[in-house]
Amino acid sequence: MSRNTILVILFSAFLLGGGAAAGGYLMGKGIVTARLTDRSVAVKGLAEKDVRADLATWQIRFTRTGDALADVQGQVEADAAAIEGFLTGAGFDTAEIALERLEVTDLLAQSYRRDNIDKARYIVAQTVRLRSNRIDRVSAASSRLGDLVRRGVAVTDFGGPAYFFTGLNDVKPAMIAEATRNARAAAARFAADSGSRVGGIRRANQGVFQILPRDRSGNGERGSIEKTVRVVTTVHYALEG
Repeated sequence: MSRNTILVILFSAFLLGGGAAAGGYLMGKGIVTARLTDRSVAVKGLAEKDVRADLATWQIRFTRTGDALADVQGQVEADAAAIEGFLTGAGFDTAEIALERLEVTDLLAQSYRRDNIDKARYIVAQTVRLRSNRIDRVSAASSRLGDLVRRGVAVTDFGGPAYFFTGLNDVKPAMIAEATRNARAAAARFAADSGSRVGGIRRANQGVFQILPRDRSGNGERGSIEKTVRVVTTVHYALEG
């Protein structure tokens, strides 16, 4: 092989190797740039607000038993009148009070009835339902439920009133704005630690609004007059610089 041929081969190999190295270098720069331009941070922003229930419902369920259905029904009607009198005496309007459906159980009509049913064949139950925006008055009346029992009304549901906050739509906008501000503040701290700046929002998730008992009591959210509304948003911000 001549000396010129050897030089041509060596030069060609150099070009191929250099081209591959240059291509690898450029490809590497392209990946790094893509990763830099795609940098982002996902942060959560919390907002809480203490609120007070503005609606209460109270279901007072009572029962009577007997062997003569007409007599039992009469006792139930008397109990319903006693409960209505108790509630109106506590300051509620009749428009806030309603009778719910009547439940009648005939023990002799049951497939798996007990033997020798000669008393209390019928069980009649009914519920009086109170719906009111006067929260403090409902709470005070529920604490005097024993008055009904002393009058002979067989109250069978001691669950107490349920309290609701109906103004969620009114507080949502301000709470979302606060949660977003808190999320951006967290992103700014992260960016400062990493030598970057916070850019625009890439995408965001509003999160689910929760209504919790403010004092985390064992009564649960519906049993609590004082409540806490909470939302946690997730926001993805671009990182710049």
